[in-house]
Amino acid sequence: MNDLQINISIQPSFYCKDPESTELGRNIVRVGIELIDKLGYEAFTFKKLGTQIHSNESSIYRYFDSKHAFLVYLVNWYWSWIEYKLVFVTTNINSAEERLEKAVQLLTEEVKEDSSFTFINEVLLNKIIITESAKAYYTIDVDKENEKGLYKSYKRVVQRVCDLVLEVNPQFKYPHMLISTIIEGAHHQNYFSKHLPALTDVEEGKNNIVEFYLKLTKSVLSK
Repeated sequence: MNDLQINISIQPSFYCKDPESTELGRNIVRVGIELIDKLGYEAFTFKKLGTQIHSNESSIYRYFDSKHAFLVYLVNWYWSWIEYKLVFVTTNINSAEERLEKAVQLLTEEVKEDSSFTFINEVLLNKIIITESAKAYYTIDVDKENEKGLYKSYKRVVQRVCDLVLEVNPQFKYPHMLISTIIEGAHHQNYFSKHLPALTDVEEGKNNIVEFYLKLTKSVLSK
């Protein structure tokens, strides 16, 4: 997987100009991720990004019409990447239980950088998803943006894993609630482990988050 250069296709509604189409666009995304990780979303501005990439602020607006649009793009890129990895790790596995286990592990494990995408640091992007991605959809315009399809990539990932849940237990009534809870819960536990350790049971050097959600999934789905 890491020996190939894979393209993640993001629909045009997420940008004014495809950032992957130019060196400047790829630089905007790469440095933008680094800057949001360093400053936080609230303090991040296109002016600061322009200074970092030695370009006019106006040049960034040719790619994204706002920093909210930029965050939504990053969120969708991330979940499209997770979907690609999800398909990869579950292909050619006959057991539905094993496919679900692989999926839950992927959704809850520590993210490692993927050399298939040279201009994206997936480790930093994962940190942004954990700390900032809720700001992409906790907005007054969420319903309008949802109608435009701005959250499709996240919903596709959830649906793919829900389908696996129903393969394991067709009578289970709450697949979407289960999978969205696993994803968001794992993000919270990851954040707590680094900043509010009294709220979690994560031990350094152990895969406690993965182990917990695998056990939770098996327990909930047991017939």
